Amino acid sequence: MSIAFTFPGQGSQAVGMGKDLAEAFPEAASVFAEVDEALGEKLSDIMWNGPEETLTLTANAQPALMAVSIAVIRVLEAKGLDLKSRISFVAGHSLGEYSALCAAGTFSLADTARLLRIRGNAMQAAVPVGKGAMAAIMGLEHDDVEAVCREAASLGACQIANDNGGGQLVISGEKPAVERAAALASEKGAKRALMLPVSAPFHSALMAPAAEAMREALSKVEKRHPVVPVVANVRAAPVGDADEIARLLVEQVTGQVRWRETVQWFAANGVTTLYEIGSGKVLTGLSRRIDRNLNGIAVNTPADIDAVMTALLA
Repeated sequence: MSIAFTFPGQGSQAVGMGKDLAEAFPEAASVFAEVDEALGEKLSDIMWNGPEETLTLTANAQPALMAVSIAVIRVLEAKGLDLKSRISFVAGHSLGEYSALCAAGTFSLADTARLLRIRGNAMQAAVPVGKGAMAAIMGLEHDDVEAVCREAASLGACQIANDNGGGQLVISGEKPAVERAAALASEKGAKRALMLPVSAPFHSALMAPAAEAMREALSKVEKRHPVVPVVANVRAAPVGDADEIARLLVEQVTGQVRWRETVQWFAANGVTTLYEIGSGKVLTGLSRRIDRNLNGIAVNTPADIDAVMTALLA
């Protein structure tokens, strides 16, 4: 049995996340305290008490989701889990890739928190509010969505941002182009083409200023080769070199999150179980739609942790 750990991205946040972990396990509480110290503010207070609109801000949601994921990892490790010997691969969806890299030892926890704060601020600042947009397209193939993006590109930048699998793709770019692409997708038979309530056009060419900000930030932090291979978003294949990982993280800001291909790569390379480490169950749901032979299990509560340890140490 081969196991991979996956780490959720933005949209999985919820007020209260991680509080039960902090109350149950000192190792989890120390993660939240260290993230608070690294950022110079009580992010944990926002996570546990809200308000929701403050937690949802990109600059808060990104380090907050990472903190919950690493809290789970630290508790699992304290209970005897050795990632290097028991876990074959790790991967994360967008910001979740940073959580995966922190879990695998490429970045320290404090550096990961600071990198995600920089990333969130840079992504928000890259495009004036209202200029960009994103839309979810359901029920069309990847090639068909690529075609409508190309057709709409006469109105501005427009590209696939996330290939989430199960017939769900997200497009991103300049608002007129994204709106046109969504309309074209409906004409081509999409089950749904829904404009998303997001604050910026993530994973599009418009994020180039944020990519440069991350290039600079990543050049200044200590990086180690991961103890477990990381399946990179933009490559949908494993990477083990720290410098190459940093280059791909810069590329990820403007590039496509190839999650469908990532899960398919797992299935083709012997992975049988995907544990989703952190808040929510989004990736678990996606993995089931991509490949029903994969066993997907979300891990974010004390009870989940006990069940995982029983299974992994059996």
